[in-house]
Amino acid sequence: MASLIWPCIMAILLQLCLLCSVSAKKTYIVQMKNHQKPTSYSTHSDWFSDHLQSSLTSSTAEQSLVYTYETAYNGYAAVLEPEEAEALRQSNDVVGVYEDTVYTLHTTRSPEFLGLNTDVGLWTGHNSLELEQASQDVIIGVLDTGVWPESKSYDDTGLPSIPSRWKGECESAADFNPKIHCNKKLIGARYFSRGYQMASGDEKPSKEAQSPRDQDGHGTHTSSTAAGASVANASLLGYASGTARGMAVHARVATYKVCWKNGCFGSDILAGMERAIGDGVDVLSMSLGGGSGPYYRDTIAIGAFSAMEKGILVSCSAGNSGPAKASLANLAPWIMTVGAGTIDRDFPAFAQLGNGQKITGVSLYSGNGMGKNLVSLVYSKGGNTSSNLCLPGSLDPTQVKGKVVLCDRGVNARVEKGAVVKEAGGVAMILANTAASGEELVADSHLLPAVAVGKKLGDVIREYVRTSKKPTAVLSFGGTVVNVKPSPVVAAFSSRGPNTVTPQILKPDVIGPGVNILAAWSGAIGPTGLEKDTRKTPFNIMSGTSMSCPHISGLAALLKAAHPEWSPSAIKSALMTTAYTRDNTNSSLRDAADGSLSTPLAHGAGHVDPHKAMSPGLVYDAGPRDYIAFLCTLGYSIDEIKGIVKHPNISCARKFKDPGQLNYPSFSVLFTKSRVVRYTRELTNVGKAGSTYEVTIEAPPTVEVTVKPTKLVFNTTLSKQRYTATFVSKRGVSSMAKDAFGSIAWINAEHQVRSPVAFSWNQPIGGGSD
Repeated sequence: MASLIWPCIMAILLQLCLLCSVSAKKTYIVQMKNHQKPTSYSTHSDWFSDHLQSSLTSSTAEQSLVYTYETAYNGYAAVLEPEEAEALRQSNDVVGVYEDTVYTLHTTRSPEFLGLNTDVGLWTGHNSLELEQASQDVIIGVLDTGVWPESKSYDDTGLPSIPSRWKGECESAADFNPKIHCNKKLIGARYFSRGYQMASGDEKPSKEAQSPRDQDGHGTHTSSTAAGASVANASLLGYASGTARGMAVHARVATYKVCWKNGCFGSDILAGMERAIGDGVDVLSMSLGGGSGPYYRDTIAIGAFSAMEKGILVSCSAGNSGPAKASLANLAPWIMTVGAGTIDRDFPAFAQLGNGQKITGVSLYSGNGMGKNLVSLVYSKGGNTSSNLCLPGSLDPTQVKGKVVLCDRGVNARVEKGAVVKEAGGVAMILANTAASGEELVADSHLLPAVAVGKKLGDVIREYVRTSKKPTAVLSFGGTVVNVKPSPVVAAFSSRGPNTVTPQILKPDVIGPGVNILAAWSGAIGPTGLEKDTRKTPFNIMSGTSMSCPHISGLAALLKAAHPEWSPSAIKSALMTTAYTRDNTNSSLRDAADGSLSTPLAHGAGHVDPHKAMSPGLVYDAGPRDYIAFLCTLGYSIDEIKGIVKHPNISCARKFKDPGQLNYPSFSVLFTKSRVVRYTRELTNVGKAGSTYEVTIEAPPTVEVTVKPTKLVFNTTLSKQRYTATFVSKRGVSSMAKDAFGSIAWINAEHQVRSPVAFSWNQPIGGGSD
């Protein structure tokens, strides 16, 4: 009997070991030393495939290969055992082996708010019709969750033939017919899911069709924000009604689906970037990101470097981890990093309390409402935090049925809280901020009557419930209002500096509209994104740096149309140096987190002004050679730099004394071992010949700033002039001093070319020497 049992046990153990082995496998991105490719291989892909085959003892090496990269990255993605990954790290041909990273999404008033009228507007020095025609040749690539091609935002009426240089395509799928769903507006639609499939452990992601079609809504929202056609009578269930349109109405759109239900995998993102660069996009828009790390390990930064070299501007969202300091994503200086601000449109809603107080908040609830009668108001008075937060399953129906429920914001999605209240029998919800969200208000399309309020008013309501014997409330809704003041205000969720990878580079670069933005939506999902939300709407209102990023992508496309000869850094400079830092009440920009004055660590150079950016006067230009010198300054090895730059003949013969010496349109000055920091910058004249500029300096009391020369004369267009800025921390300033801010602006009668300056003291300061 025992002789029969033992083989069975051994067989089971063997199966378990095999299962353990399978489960231990993960996707890794292998960064190769491209310059070491033997001449016997005709392509890098052939070499990569053979390298993997020869490196693995397993016979499944061919099945292990996920992607090969030749443009966006040097290397390949493969599914490996940890010990196989370790063995590859020992190869002389390998720079590094990194586990696949999961990135997250950073989730039609804005064109008008930016001064873009329906007819494109009157552009300084540019004929509107000519700009329209030029923008028809510009292609915006959007890496996101795909596209809902039936949306009217992709209408191609009036557009000429697709630019002949376009090499992309629309991929066929069971629910996506290229002949029907693509046109002269939506000229490309691809999808990349191998990395996600490998991570999910299934051959096909659960319930997700392998298709460019957008089942989430996010990708449709972002791509239509960047370049959607004009659509009259657009609204979200009656809210924000009017004409919806993208920033670059006549630009072409190509979408690359790299994000799925469980996130966006680095291997898929790289594959999408690789194809977009090869297809011929002019602007890459990426409303996604992860943590921060060295640039040679940042897949988005490495892919963006290749794009920049090809003249493609890469616009990325800063992240939604604000107002925490040092919470930014997408920090590389060759990327346009975009934070979020409000626009001058709001959706007021009101909570009338039983004591006569009327509390003002916001909402996008579009149902029948509550009527006018006061209803009992409840809020968990005990120590049950989960019921305070209205987490799933936390509410007792006997306590909330037929009542208005007060919920604390945080932990779970705002719209999910409303669904929890509704399921428990509640008739309405007041969503009150805690200290984490401060006074920031984000409107949502709730499934039941709901009003969101800031922390201060939330505390007023909490106190009312605590002290009143029979607290009551009734909610009402005010629709859409415009010309709200003050605006813009920096969104509390918008991620903040300083830059954790290179503190000498100020990030974010700019802010753009990112709160309560109306744009096209997927027909596969309701406006809340909840499964139980069966409502359908062709447009939705969303908030996040995901929404601000495509605004800047579309504006970059317009600048590219007007100035096809400009480099990505020149376009970035134009948007940064013309940005404004005063709101529509002529006050300095404020921070929604607590109402205080905002700083460049939150808003960068300021809020974009597309009209002024079209004719900036001067630009701070930089190219691959400058970025290589910058990377050499960071102390990276030659192989690590080659992994980013992807050229064989790289040397660090040219490097900066300090990373802040890069010709960047902003300054971040760190006083460390010395009280003196000195940077030289170079300006290129993109305005009239014979232009003269004089410097204007704003400095905090703790720093003395001098600029030499104080006057710049540009005899010809495209001529260049240098200046040196010297920053001296005044004696007696503590190394623990608070961050301070100023600016350097070059001004003449037509232009103001302004650079923000951030100062920080984070290490003991030595004597007075340079």
